[in-house]
Amino acid sequence: MSDEFSHDWHGENDLAISPAKPDLQEPSKYRVLMLNDDYTPMDFVIEVLEGLFSMGHENAKKTMMQVHTEGLAQCGIYPFEIAEAKVEQANSYAQQHGHPLQCTMEEE
Repeated sequence: MSDEFSHDWHGENDLAISPAKPDLQEPSKYRVLMLNDDYTPMDFVIEVLEGLFSMGHENAKKTMMQVHTEGLAQCGIYPFEIAEAKVEQANSYAQQHGHPLQCTMEEE
C-alpha cells in the first residue's frame, strides 16, 4: 500500500464551523382594547372580561368601569395572532348575544 492513501486527514486543515446564531427578536405585542357603548349591559362586559380575558371578578369590574367612564380600557397585551383572535372572539360573542360591544387592537 502506498503512503499517499495512509495520510492522516485529521490534521491542521480541518475546519470547525459553528452555525451562526440568528438574531432573535421579541414578537411585536398588541393591546386589546374594549370600547364603550351605551347599550351593552355591565354584567355582560364583566362576563366577557372574566371568560375571554381570564380576569378575576374584581379586576373585571374595575376594567368594566374604566370602559364605562373613560370610553375604553385595555383587556390584555398579546402577540399579533392571539390579539387578533381575542378581538374576533369578543366581537363575535357580543354579536351572538345581541350586544354592540366592540374590541379592537393596536400595536404596543
